[in-house]
Amino acid sequence: MSAPETNIEKQQDRHKPALFGMGAVVIWALVLLAGLIGWTVWNGQEPEGAAVQIDGRTGAAEVVADN
Repeated sequence: MSAPETNIEKQQDRHKPALFGMGAVVIWALVLLAGLIGWTVWNGQEPEGAAVQIDGRTGAAEVVADN
């Protein structure tokens, strides 16, 4: 079933706040995703943990100094 009287201009005006809100949420989600990707890349290359670690590029064991 469809609406008996469809006024596209009226419906467009009524839905503007909701569409604006959905667009703002999508933009905010993209900003958060970019932040997560940036944080992951920034912190992803730092070795943590054991005193002897294996270098992933060469396979050589490296002694990590304690701070």
